[in-house]
Amino acid sequence: MTPSTSDQLLKSALVLHQKGRLPEAAAIYRRVRSAYPRNFDAVHLGGLAALQQGEPAEAVALLAHARWLNSESAPACLRLGIALGVLRRFSEAEEALRAALALDPKAREAWYHLGGILRHLGRLGEAVGALEEALALQPDYAEAHERLGAILVDIRGHAAAEPHFRRSAELQPQAAVAWSNLGVCLLYLGRLGEALGAFARALQIDPRLDHAHAGRGLTLERCYRLPAAVEAYERALAGNPRNHQARSARLVALQYLGDRSRDQIFEEHRQFGAAVGGPGRREFPQEREPERRLRIGFLSPDLHRHSVAYFIEPLLAHLDRSDFDLYLYHDQPVVDAASERLRRLATCWRVVAGQSDDALEAILRGDALDVIFDLAGHTGMNRLPLFARRLAPLQATYLGYPDTTGLPAMDYRLVDPLTDPPGQADAFNSERLLRFAATAWSYAPPAEAPEPLPAPSGQEGRIVFGCFNNFSKVTDHTLLAWSRLLRIAPDSRLLLKGAGLSVPALQTEAIRRLEAARIPVERVEFLERTRTVREHLAAYGRVDVALDTFPYHGTTTTCEALWMGVPVISRAGDRHASRVGASLLHAVGHPEWLAQDWDDYIAKAAAVAADRSGRAGWRATLREEMRRSALLDHRGQAARFGAALRGIWREYCRPGVEAGAGRAA
Repeated sequence: MTPSTSDQLLKSALVLHQKGRLPEAAAIYRRVRSAYPRNFDAVHLGGLAALQQGEPAEAVALLAHARWLNSESAPACLRLGIALGVLRRFSEAEEALRAALALDPKAREAWYHLGGILRHLGRLGEAVGALEEALALQPDYAEAHERLGAILVDIRGHAAAEPHFRRSAELQPQAAVAWSNLGVCLLYLGRLGEALGAFARALQIDPRLDHAHAGRGLTLERCYRLPAAVEAYERALAGNPRNHQARSARLVALQYLGDRSRDQIFEEHRQFGAAVGGPGRREFPQEREPERRLRIGFLSPDLHRHSVAYFIEPLLAHLDRSDFDLYLYHDQPVVDAASERLRRLATCWRVVAGQSDDALEAILRGDALDVIFDLAGHTGMNRLPLFARRLAPLQATYLGYPDTTGLPAMDYRLVDPLTDPPGQADAFNSERLLRFAATAWSYAPPAEAPEPLPAPSGQEGRIVFGCFNNFSKVTDHTLLAWSRLLRIAPDSRLLLKGAGLSVPALQTEAIRRLEAARIPVERVEFLERTRTVREHLAAYGRVDVALDTFPYHGTTTTCEALWMGVPVISRAGDRHASRVGASLLHAVGHPEWLAQDWDDYIAKAAAVAADRSGRAGWRATLREEMRRSALLDHRGQAARFGAALRGIWREYCRPGVEAGAGRAA
């Protein structure tokens, strides 16, 4: 082949390449390379064609050779960086992209891809800087707006990200993903109507986009439209069976609905574990010494003013530090006073929001944890697919979710004998159940809690039943029971408090359901979420009797009501979610408020409502009863928690036991 022939072939290949006929172009590039291995254009463009055809390994080989042939080629460095990123060789990708920028500082595409690589490396601040450089060079760079928005969500919150998601959607109005990203941002800003509009736009463009179906499901759930939310999650999974966040969200919604048997619910969780998969057994370098000091990790998006923090803080504050080092991983950009208190309790505190699973895995393995706790379960922003990789010799789940994770790699789930009775609950969990105390909770009442107020019926002469639980937990069966209760107590009223209940569209939906249950709406008052914890707790001063939901009980709301001197009526069921009330009420010495069926629930609520002197007494004494209970025995609960940790570690240290073997009961 003569040089002129090779030049003609390259020109023809370039025409084919520009027309998108990549296999034909790649074949010609190979033909030229076979004759002229040092022909830069044949090597470089062949690497580009390989990258565009989804062959990143071949692309890296060719583009690395092209860079060697011409170290001054910024495009070769850029494309090499992109190909290395596809292969997840992020450090090498960064070097190649920085080399491209050294040759051409105005290469906006190099800045854009560098931002993505830095995000994978967990260097989010630098990633923001790179993407801002790309946008300074091209303000209408839609993809850069989209990527910058995603990073800002993780480090500055959704309000900071919204302008970028919105601009991305404006610049590419036919891009379904751009509208879906905007929808998710609006959802978390509480602008539910706008979010639904954005998801509708996305699904009009791409009816199978799983991201949009999942986001729509989350929005419908916040609108208290649970059946529609479940349908949306199922559409997301039909489009992408590996959308694990949609699968988790669906499992949470099924807990709210309560229309599946315990067997069906367990099978749904088992299917999640099968879908996520895992590596099987792993070997860990940690010394198997049963009595040595242990590194205990806690990974959660809720280490801020959140129910999880209320219950984990007392345990961490009183764990024996001669036995345990505490590693806390806060997977959320929100850091507040509760976060600061937890940070002070930690041997090591890391904010890991926005870290990719790979980057976070590297951090966790680098910390060489002995036991790691998941505190989220299937709730939002969970990292269960990461736990499936087995991050420590022992893994446990606690607090955040009232059921099994379904993960074969999750060894233990911390519960108590009332939430999960021995011999009844074990078969419905993929984990081994660790009943570490008589009650699984250690409650820290907010320091700003006001003193209990007198019962409102004493002032108004009418009983006020109240429920401050998430309204998503209020099933139609629960509403029917409340309807019967209000008929038995004809002068009584119902006070419902929750996020969105002051929003006209959401209140309309709530009223529709109340009317369907024949609850007179004129006897119902809605309260929105209050600005401060003190205001929230003070609202219990308007409640005579608190009504728990079924089958998904309250936890924090039950403790709050009791702390404010308000008796709580709960109904026990056949699974953890519907037995939390049993544990809490037994712990404070009032099992008589626990019903076994709806008739019993209504009778107990009516009896407590009629017991005026009893209610006045409880207003004065319940707080002290809680102080004497295991719920506020923080040192004792921490000692029991620590003993459980030491026990499972000793079991792991027995000869012949592998990581994960502790699950076999």
